[in-house]
Amino acid sequence: MLVFFWLAVISLFLTVVCTLETALGMRRMTVLDDVPLLQRENVPKVSVIIPACNEAATIEPALKSILAMDYADLEVIAVNDRSVDRTGAILEEMQKQYPGLQIYDISELPEGWLGKNHALQHGAEQARGEYFLFTDADIIMEKSSLARAMNHMLENRLDHMSMFFKNIAPGGLLNALILEAGGGLMLLLKPWKAKDPNSKRYMGVGAFNLVKSMVYKAIDGHKTIAMHPIDDVMLGKMIKQIGFSQDCLLGHNFIQAEWYVTVREFINGLMKNTFAFCNYNMANVLFGVLVVVIMNILPLLAVFLTSGITRGLFGTAVIVRILSFANGFSKTGINPWYSAWALVTSYIYIYIALKAAITTKINRGIIWRGTYYSLDELKANLQKAKM
Repeated sequence: MLVFFWLAVISLFLTVVCTLETALGMRRMTVLDDVPLLQRENVPKVSVIIPACNEAATIEPALKSILAMDYADLEVIAVNDRSVDRTGAILEEMQKQYPGLQIYDISELPEGWLGKNHALQHGAEQARGEYFLFTDADIIMEKSSLARAMNHMLENRLDHMSMFFKNIAPGGLLNALILEAGGGLMLLLKPWKAKDPNSKRYMGVGAFNLVKSMVYKAIDGHKTIAMHPIDDVMLGKMIKQIGFSQDCLLGHNFIQAEWYVTVREFINGLMKNTFAFCNYNMANVLFGVLVVVIMNILPLLAVFLTSGITRGLFGTAVIVRILSFANGFSKTGINPWYSAWALVTSYIYIYIALKAAITTKINRGIIWRGTYYSLDELKANLQKAKM
């Protein structure tokens, strides 16, 4: 039982430390609500670049929200990346309503590129803005989002800025999975340190990556990370490691997306990049699984297997975890009662991590949006991005 006692101490310690670090770190991040609108007559031109591969269900409302933004000098570029659904037709219909909307079609994917990364690069090559805003085809933006973001960029003389968004997915389990994904990302990358020039920490968010065009060209755009599944975060890494300035904000009241509609979609979506987060290293995967078991799975099971102070420690770890989920939900306007799903999510994440690693190893690559990418190419690009 002494072993269980020390496991209880370790589990509670890790849970409390991780919860406090994330909570205190987020308090250090700027909230977009607190940033005023940009008040200038001549504003820098911003090119918004949206890649779209089979996004017929979301592309129209997303584009309309961007086209309606209150920003004087805006260029909107949509890149139809080999879509086989109605994405292309919807874009053509929208262009009739919004003549300023630029549409570019990609029919073939060049060798050595992931589809989305190539579409972003292609859109950037057509853009004329002083700043590029990379976003996704399912993101809804409040009309003042860009004006506030640009004010923060200019006032703080930033070269790059990313922003976290609000998830509007349905269901308790799905929301709990997404909340844990966001919390895990916060803990691993510590985005509140991205603005510190003395820190190596960096951040990038696919929903909102705003970067100076000259900086984007200085890092050779997406070419260096052409085969990296985590393009948004890696873009932030490339910018920070060369010495450019960046920041990451909380924009939950201004940027939102229905990230996934079902738990199955969520699981399938994470299959493409979970192994990449572990640098395609099985030892990293197994270590991560062990940490998750000790922190999130063992405590609840041990409550029924132990007694006395050991049971109390394990029980406290469970309560802290549930309360942290309830706090996260309440801050984003989601029913805090969904926090009970925190007792289940870790099992799903272990399944995703192990299946993603094993499947990638067996297939010697990943399949994303119907295209196969070999593991050798993915690893080669990973090494290139580390340089």
